[in-house]
Amino acid sequence: MSQKILTFCLLFVVHFSFSQLYINEIDADTPGSDQLEFIEIKSVNPNFPLDGYVLVFYNETNLSSYFTIDLDGYITDINGIAHFGNSTVNPSPMGVFFNGAIQNGPDVVALYQANASDFPYDNSTNTGTLATTNNLIDALAYTNSASQPSNLMAILGISVCSRETTTKSVQRKNDGTYEIKNPTPGVNNDGSGVAINYVSISTAQVSYNEGESFIITFTTSLPVTNQDLIFNYTLVNGNFMVNDYTAVNQTVFIPVGQTTATRSVTIFDDPTNEGDEEMKISVQALPFGYASANNNVIVRIYDNDFIVENYGTPLNPTYDLVSPTTPAGYYDSLEGLSGNELKQALQDIIANPNVVHAHNYGDIEFILKECDKNPQNSNQVWQMYVESPRPIIDYQTGSSNIDVWNREHIFPQSRGGFANGTSSSADGINVWLPTSANDILAGHADAHHLRAEDGAENSTRSNRDYGVDYNGPTGSQGSWHGDVARALFYMAVRYNGLNLVNGDPDDSVSGQIGDLATLLTWNTQDPADDFEMNRNNYIYTWQVNRNPFY
Repeated sequence: MSQKILTFCLLFVVHFSFSQLYINEIDADTPGSDQLEFIEIKSVNPNFPLDGYVLVFYNETNLSSYFTIDLDGYITDINGIAHFGNSTVNPSPMGVFFNGAIQNGPDVVALYQANASDFPYDNSTNTGTLATTNNLIDALAYTNSASQPSNLMAILGISVCSRETTTKSVQRKNDGTYEIKNPTPGVNNDGSGVAINYVSISTAQVSYNEGESFIITFTTSLPVTNQDLIFNYTLVNGNFMVNDYTAVNQTVFIPVGQTTATRSVTIFDDPTNEGDEEMKISVQALPFGYASANNNVIVRIYDNDFIVENYGTPLNPTYDLVSPTTPAGYYDSLEGLSGNELKQALQDIIANPNVVHAHNYGDIEFILKECDKNPQNSNQVWQMYVESPRPIIDYQTGSSNIDVWNREHIFPQSRGGFANGTSSSADGINVWLPTSANDILAGHADAHHLRAEDGAENSTRSNRDYGVDYNGPTGSQGSWHGDVARALFYMAVRYNGLNLVNGDPDDSVSGQIGDLATLLTWNTQDPADDFEMNRNNYIYTWQVNRNPFY
């Protein structure tokens, strides 16, 4: 990088000389799916309690906060360092946050003497608290492009911003300025300070099946000196409890002069299907001079007691094995009707305000975990466009959509006029609102057009029209074509103002999606199968309406 570019891009933060704390390093843009992000705090004196401090990340677009890290309960180490980052950052962060949590910029991160509750975030509007200088201790502006967060810089009094790259981080120098160089999480940027012996955790595989045994290896970065290293570790995590495994000894002993110890773990093979789970290997308190290199290592445990249904996946469909649970007389009013009269009569059934229940977007997660289960393994969901299963526990909870599944709107939110129309907080099957054909916001959480989908492919599809623009990933066999067509037919009848049109309509015209000609063909080529019928049956238990096109 030339000196001219470096001077222009130099990432700087206002540093108040009287402060005990300052932002020491940030790596916001890392290779791949941002799995190595971290931010580092440094105190003038070692072992400094961070109670009463908070890190706030600001978005230049709306000048408000989008993410906070409350520092209560943390203490800087012998070198005055405390770093927070993704679970794969090495050495292990004091606090872990989800992958992709830090935006690449141009943005600003600020350190306050305050609490996270002082900077609330509104999920419904995707806005947080406006940037402020009240109780500001330190602030740092950063970017990964030529753009700068000029508005935030003006508000927070920052004079210079610069740029990092995917392989470099922004680091504070001893003179208070910043430079761009290879990341140094968990240690002084200049290489000084007390040398810490890091303890790392490793296993031969990242996943195991119930009934299998495996070895956990604990390794120090330097040979143990002075006295034997003794520490404990735990494996419990969420629903993965002490009765799910057998470990002969959960105390680790590494003698002086050695660097390695191993422990054997056997996963208990119980007869019930509890679902896939994740073990967390967590090293407990280490003696002075030691720190964890990669603590809280996750190992996936696959339950071998999953249920296999008697019907097929969309890729290998079966027909007429799943019986419809349509109530007697449900469609009797349609007899002899056609055209607009038939459409209206259908709408009267599936949008009946005296019968139909409207749920919220938070509930959709739990609906899809049931109705979109892989018929060949009840611990997986079937991802529609990519035509493959994925473990249910890989549901997206953070901002990264890589190697996870999420909720796909077949009729895009932005084009349907129901974006963020319902709450993201699940309240269950027994809490619902009445609805009607004019209740367009209910379309935001109508399960008949929401499907489990690979997160990255969901983003690729975005709000594109089917057929004329989007036809799935390369190699798609079209097992989802009819499903999409029938979901859109349902939406066009269920909600007033939604229409299917030919061609590739302007995205800015609310309520329209195409291509109708393609959808009609897909409906014929890919007829409704047992997977769809099972979905229809289950969704009825929540919404008390059916998709009449199955």
